[in-house]
Amino acid sequence: MVAGEIAEPVEVLVVGGGPGGYTAAARAAELGRDVILVERADLGGVCLNVGCIPSKVLTTAAHDLARAARSPWRGQPPGPEIDLAGLQGWRKDVVDRLIGGVRATLSRVRIVTGEAFFIGPDRVSVESGDQVHHFRFDHAVIATGSAPVAVGDLPVNGGRVLDSTGALALEDVPPSLAVVGGGYVGTELGMAFARFGSRVTVVEAADSILAGFDRDVVSVVAKRAAELGIDIRTRTTATGIDDENLVIEGPDGTKRVPAHTILVAVGRRPATADLQVDRLGLALTASGHIEVDEQGRTAVPRVFAIGDVTPGPALAHKAMAEGRTVAEVISGLPSAFDSQVPLIAFTEPEIASVGMTAEQATEQGYEPVVGRSSFATSGRAVVLGEPEGLVKVVVDGRTDVILGVHMAGPQACDLIAEAAVLVETATRAEDLVATVHPHPSLVETVHNAAVAARRRVERAEALR
Repeated sequence: MVAGEIAEPVEVLVVGGGPGGYTAAARAAELGRDVILVERADLGGVCLNVGCIPSKVLTTAAHDLARAARSPWRGQPPGPEIDLAGLQGWRKDVVDRLIGGVRATLSRVRIVTGEAFFIGPDRVSVESGDQVHHFRFDHAVIATGSAPVAVGDLPVNGGRVLDSTGALALEDVPPSLAVVGGGYVGTELGMAFARFGSRVTVVEAADSILAGFDRDVVSVVAKRAAELGIDIRTRTTATGIDDENLVIEGPDGTKRVPAHTILVAVGRRPATADLQVDRLGLALTASGHIEVDEQGRTAVPRVFAIGDVTPGPALAHKAMAEGRTVAEVISGLPSAFDSQVPLIAFTEPEIASVGMTAEQATEQGYEPVVGRSSFATSGRAVVLGEPEGLVKVVVDGRTDVILGVHMAGPQACDLIAEAAVLVETATRAEDLVATVHPHPSLVETVHNAAVAARRRVERAEALR
């Protein structure tokens, strides 16, 4: 590497080593490109180090406690006790193992540690300590991810007021936890800590938690949250801190809720402000995002952007799919990113969604028919002690094409994969019904919902 003002040439420069960035870098190298990956902190990004994976360590432990409490053969259910400090040790082991796997996939990629700044239409400066290195790229991929949105009245201080990173590092269960934000992060962690024994309040400005999910799916989670003693305050905002309480403003006026610890989880913002993309000739949107086409191209032909810096859900699997796409486009292959991105949340029970809801289908001119099936009729779910939940399959009544699938129940975040294939390939409900599903299994519930939808479609056709 050459230091100073001389710029070292590189074919593909990827800025950001999270799921999207390392996927793009590995795929481009696999296709024979010369690749440099710049990461300012930890390889694997937020998702692997302080986000997706660590949070699943906590939610998995919470789900294990829940299943143990519901299993009738165990006799007396155990109390809500957990060694959170010990769990942090397991988290570290998991993260270290997965980082090792990422490094293995990047064996043909040169990794440079430092913070990148664009200094021209084809140049990047990388600062690492007191050293500065310059690169001249043929193609650049911006994959710098996102950061938590701050709340002015609740500055995160690493003590009583935490963001998701701080909450995931807790070694003691707080007696009371106020969660500001009822999205998937806030709801997942709120339910986990309620299962661990915290008194939890969720404060959400919208009229429902888990925006973006089907309302029937959300109602299953809301019911379980109530059973856990979680106090959900919708149409409510946090306005400050008072002694051991969080001060909130809602339909009933000013109230105070217990808040030994406060988790601020109101969303994430794209990490683009410090990149100096204006020197590339790029302009950010009002929200700080970078607009791209279906191939990840920005307004600058040789510059691509993927993941949380682009519009759409801030999800690792979206970023990874986009990373593969841009690597293939750069390599001259025909590739494009599809917008059918499954939404998942590791709540209790898990929820997942892909495609349109019935309401969205109606708005777009379809004639939606909805088939439902309950996990209560699944032998596998009953044996697991997790019979709560449902699957909804949305079908176009005119064409029998599956438009969307929405579910709440055991392993929903895995089951949605089959549904994503169905929606992506415009499969007809008739074909799903004709596909033999294993018994006893959880995926039978998806099949049964399709059977119910198909019956409704047939009745509608008979009336025409």
